[in-house]
Amino acid sequence: MTVRTRIAPSPTGDPHVGTAYIALFNLCFARQHGGQFILRIEDTDQTRSTQESEDQILEAMRWMGLDWDEGPDVGGPHGPYRQSERKDGYRQYAEDLIAKGHAFYCFRTPEELDVIREERKAAGLNPGIKGDLELSEEEVQTRLAAGESYVIRMKVPDEGTCVIEDRLRGTIEIDWSQVDCQILLKSDGMPTYHLANVVDDHEMKITHVIRGEEWINSAPKHKLLYQYFGWEMPELIHMPLLRNPDKSKLSKRKNPTSITFYERMGFMPEALTNYLGRMGWSMPDEREKFSLAEMIENFDISRVSLGGPIFDVEKLKWLNSLWVREDLTEQEFAQRVQDWAFNEKNIAPMLSFIQGRVQTFSDIAPLANFMFSGMLPLTAEDFAHKKLDEEQVKRVLQFILWKLEAQRHWTKDNIFADIKAISLAMELKMGDFMQPIFVSIAGTPNSWSVMDSMAMLGPDMTRARLRYALNEVLGGFSKKATKKVEKEYQAILTQLVEE
Repeated sequence: MTVRTRIAPSPTGDPHVGTAYIALFNLCFARQHGGQFILRIEDTDQTRSTQESEDQILEAMRWMGLDWDEGPDVGGPHGPYRQSERKDGYRQYAEDLIAKGHAFYCFRTPEELDVIREERKAAGLNPGIKGDLELSEEEVQTRLAAGESYVIRMKVPDEGTCVIEDRLRGTIEIDWSQVDCQILLKSDGMPTYHLANVVDDHEMKITHVIRGEEWINSAPKHKLLYQYFGWEMPELIHMPLLRNPDKSKLSKRKNPTSITFYERMGFMPEALTNYLGRMGWSMPDEREKFSLAEMIENFDISRVSLGGPIFDVEKLKWLNSLWVREDLTEQEFAQRVQDWAFNEKNIAPMLSFIQGRVQTFSDIAPLANFMFSGMLPLTAEDFAHKKLDEEQVKRVLQFILWKLEAQRHWTKDNIFADIKAISLAMELKMGDFMQPIFVSIAGTPNSWSVMDSMAMLGPDMTRARLRYALNEVLGGFSKKATKKVEKEYQAILTQLVEE
């Protein structure tokens, strides 16, 4: 058997280190067995998927050296490699399941589904969508002829136990009563993750599915689909989740999670790949520093530990320092620094802001140093405001951070629109609203246009600096206060929609 593994990132956000972590282990497993590693794009969520996000994912994976054999940019015999381009095929598979009695048209409205959830909860049952969902064949045909909106759901047993075999975890048992009647085809004709990935894995001849442990509870749905279609199921390998130093699930609120952030911070890709390789796995001789080629040569999936691996940025910095000192000549170091930031592509956008503000070339460094820095050396006193108290300043930073985290197209105009909308909703003058943002991004309220700076720094560094200023410098909000602030923000969003 030729081993074929895959990764299917969703282009709905920044390229995540968790994605790279899973990609790395898929790549090593495939290479160690002389097989192929496939990358496909899971863009069935058309309202949130963007070309910009897809491009960033591909660039980030390439930067880390995680090359694939087949994918949307390189082609291959099992394309297309974007799920949106395979839409028509998924519908036929869903319709086939209906014809075989394994799925059904569901016309239930959101309100009706809410009632079903509450009834199941009151009866002490799993509140997932199950139960009285199907209509008679006659009523189904009447509604279809009338053009009513529907989804296609799979049928799932109410009783018994689903047995899943996992390479790392052995036998996993999940009661069918805990598994809802999953939507396979949405009302817009696009498939859900579950149908698309089962179909794609079959058509692309995937032999091993290596993914995060958060997908374990979905395994019964996938196994059932394989049985319904009469296909052989790939071997499952569920990797442990990456965690913050406090053992919580890795999240951007506690740790930078974007690969682009680490590239912008000046980490070497070899070091980041090396560090992710240490997440739950170890070399036979236990050494901490190794190349991707060395990892592939010595790779054994059975050496993966199921304990939640800790993603510690300070440990990553230490490892990166080893790569910088031990693996680069002075000439290579100089070239890496130039490639990282001091090149025409990065500097050209700043020149119009710098040239009109300097008297001598030596003025450039203090004026533009924030554009080449990571987190800025700020104190709470830097945010002292003539008109806003500290709680208001924190709200400004929190609200604009949340707004910018939802921004999918990172441009100066979109950043300005977000800032203006929040300032108006908070009934603050732009000058007063902008001061804490200037300080967070540039370290001073007296820099050049912060909108342009944020556009040039990019979304990852911008959000990281706002998050750092809010949580590390100003202390953030307590859990109780956060709930209150979240309600205030939701009220602002509602106000913006109404306007």
